[in-house]
Amino acid sequence: MTQAIRESLDLLSRKQDLPATLAFTVVQNLLAGELTPAQIGGLLLGLSLKGETPEEIAAFAQTLRDAGLKIKAPEGTLDTCGTGGDRSGTFNISTTTAFVIAGAGVPVAKHGNRFASGRCGSADVLEQLGIPLKTTPESSERHLQHIGMTFLFAQIYHPAMAKVAAERRELGVRTIFNLLGPLLNPAGASYQLLGVSSPSLLPKMAKALQILGIKRAVVAVGEDGLDEVTLTGATQAILIDGGEIQPFIIRPQDYGLDLCSLRDLQGGSPAENREITLRILHGEKGPQRDIVLLNAGTALYAANKVTGIQEGIVLAAESLDSGKALSILEKLRASA
Repeated sequence: MTQAIRESLDLLSRKQDLPATLAFTVVQNLLAGELTPAQIGGLLLGLSLKGETPEEIAAFAQTLRDAGLKIKAPEGTLDTCGTGGDRSGTFNISTTTAFVIAGAGVPVAKHGNRFASGRCGSADVLEQLGIPLKTTPESSERHLQHIGMTFLFAQIYHPAMAKVAAERRELGVRTIFNLLGPLLNPAGASYQLLGVSSPSLLPKMAKALQILGIKRAVVAVGEDGLDEVTLTGATQAILIDGGEIQPFIIRPQDYGLDLCSLRDLQGGSPAENREITLRILHGEKGPQRDIVLLNAGTALYAANKVTGIQEGIVLAAESLDSGKALSILEKLRASA
């Protein structure tokens, strides 16, 4: 038993927080294969039962970032990866939104994986759309530079995550690793729209992003529990702008968008979600388009491309209606 895991388990048994330096060390022990399955399970469960702090989340994320593969990205690159876990069954909103943002002129390094809590993760729907998943870092850099978007498959860039896969599966509960995906972008994205599945995660993830040095980001959770900017009601959000953290509320009605029900946003299998994404990119109107516009508008605001969400929605609509968003998809397909 390493000194770090002994100290960590002792603190967690008393529901005390781990100092950042200890959290760094214990994750390094884990990645080096120095922890037993029982110790890993105890660590993850102890953190979950206590409640992870922003400092612990950031320490885990930084250690995994340091261990993962990286790519070079243009200045101003954005990610739309969220935590998932809302179990809502919606279509791939953030993935569809990524095409719209890229079409509006902001480079998108979309970090993601196969489904974890829903039926269809970003990798699943992109595969159905004919976009190659297992590209090399060099190919991803070219796509980002010349097309304006790339997909960064978590399995390729963070193989160390596999070291805890069995323990996470056996525990069967949410752990700190469910929160780390959006914080591990291999492109080191300067900007981010990060959806979380619970209001309690909102300040934690915002602070973790700030600790990790994000330039500017919006963290959001719908009042319906969606880990997106929702169209069914209000969304709680936090803007991180360097050293400033500012809470605010996003209401669709304020931007001329009609409210809808969760039923209007339902997805299905990867093939069904592909069809929804294609219909939106080909200009179909309705709630599915509107929630993409709202999320894209918020992301463009997070990326400092526009001065407000309303202006972002207008730019997002132009990206769709001009065919620019669809063109991003077609170029990525052609790169296969």
